Amino acid sequence: MTLRRLSVGLPETEPRWATTPVRDLLDEAMKRFDGRSVDADAWLAPRLHATLRMTRAEAADSRLWNFLAMVVAPDYVAFRHGGKGIVQASRFCGPHYTQAFARLWWAAELFRDSADYGPAVAACRIQDVLNTTMRLDVIDHRPTAHAIIRLVERLMIEGVPSLGDHVNALSKAVNAAGSTLVYDVLAPDDPIDDDGLRDWIAESADMPPVPWDRLPVGPDDGPVNRDAVDILLSLFKQLLHDAPRRRRGREPD
Repeated sequence: MTLRRLSVGLPETEPRWATTPVRDLLDEAMKRFDGRSVDADAWLAPRLHATLRMTRAEAADSRLWNFLAMVVAPDYVAFRHGGKGIVQASRFCGPHYTQAFARLWWAAELFRDSADYGPAVAACRIQDVLNTTMRLDVIDHRPTAHAIIRLVERLMIEGVPSLGDHVNALSKAVNAAGSTLVYDVLAPDDPIDDDGLRDWIAESADMPPVPWDRLPVGPDDGPVNRDAVDILLSLFKQLLHDAPRRRRGREPD
């Protein structure tokens, strides 16, 4: 009774809601990443997103994610988040940035560049992006999300030590500045092509399973405005430079 109250089954009247492709995907992830479950996030996020084709409004219904976690694949939740034998309840039934499957779908949605899931893969390789950056209200602004990821990727290439501390400092600085600076005024994005999203969802009726050894193709709903990203990248570099960084277990620098 409790499971029924907290979840709702996917309406399998449409092929896109079928649970078998999701179950197959998760079984493959558990085989590929046995012993290194954290690495599964970057592989699974774009493929889960391309398998469960839906609008943001549909994805906002937490009962769908609860159903996947508590009924369809509780074993995957334990595989990914039960490293010490205990799985937090929020991984089964929690906010979108914590729940085991919602966090991956939304990471792919927020960080993809139209049909290109490459930036989302980069985001999911860094746990501090999933655990901290995903919580930001300003992350819904596409140029903001992409400027953050581009800056974090630069830090990775440069081999900056304590990358997680930099990510957390950047996230806090961007969010704090966003309370006074309106990013969508400083760096306006191009409108989303809703027809492109609807066409992508409609294609799910005839789509094959997502590819396992190459990235799937997301909705062709318009790329992120490159000029807007460049504007924010310059700003965020300065914010990170000025931001205090808290080393784990220590006082801020």
